[in-house]
Amino acid sequence: MPRPIGTATRGTTNPNRLRRMDRWIAATHGAALRASATAPLAVDLGYGAAPWTAVELLHRLRDRADPRTEVVGIEIDPARVAAAEPYVRDGLAFAHGGFEVATVRRPHLIRAANVLRQYDEAEVARVWARLCARLAPDGLLVEGTCDEIGRRHVWVALGPEGPRTVTFATRLGSLTTPSDLAERLPKALIHRNVPGEPVHAFLRDLDRAWAAAAPYASFGARQRWLRCARAVAADWPLTDGPVRWRQGELTVRWEALAPRSG
Repeated sequence: MPRPIGTATRGTTNPNRLRRMDRWIAATHGAALRASATAPLAVDLGYGAAPWTAVELLHRLRDRADPRTEVVGIEIDPARVAAAEPYVRDGLAFAHGGFEVATVRRPHLIRAANVLRQYDEAEVARVWARLCARLAPDGLLVEGTCDEIGRRHVWVALGPEGPRTVTFATRLGSLTTPSDLAERLPKALIHRNVPGEPVHAFLRDLDRAWAAAAPYASFGARQRWLRCARAVAADWPLTDGPVRWRQGELTVRWEALAPRSG
């Protein structure tokens, strides 16, 4: 058997860590999962030292998107695959592997959370291309980073053709300024948070809108965030609206934040 592509992550994981990402996937990609002629297949790539995130992904997608969903957790560390065996059940399996995603069927979803942070920025595009090439025609790759307990999360959504959007998601009650999310930017963007780069300009504008919306704080952080999002939407191509904003999210077209060359 060929050696899996990639290197093992630190393995850090906590229950409920990826709830924001899962909630977004179910809401925005649920229709595509339900439209599948066969049981939708989701891959939890690099789930870590414990299988909590794969178990939770199965429950959330079956409850909120499509009850036919099947999940495969893939880990490059064979000891982690062996440790996950007690959690195997109907619709949930674990496999040894890496970025080749050698599932029998092409997945309708690949979720890679907190996997690429250890890689060089120059490697990201190649990994994205490899993973996107494994997707079903209507599939989605979601790749991003969050803190240890899932309060702050930023991810990129990609289709078979490449990157589509960037989503910023946070627990609003813990937010001081929106640029607090900068430390959770995915690898493709985290080194680009410098003057002259679009992501830096976006976070600057988000902070300014947040500051201008300070009078709404008396109505709660959610109302302040809604006002902030409406202001930012005047200048940036947001793809979502108040329904998602109320969840502490903002989604922007990838082209608006994509790194400048060089």
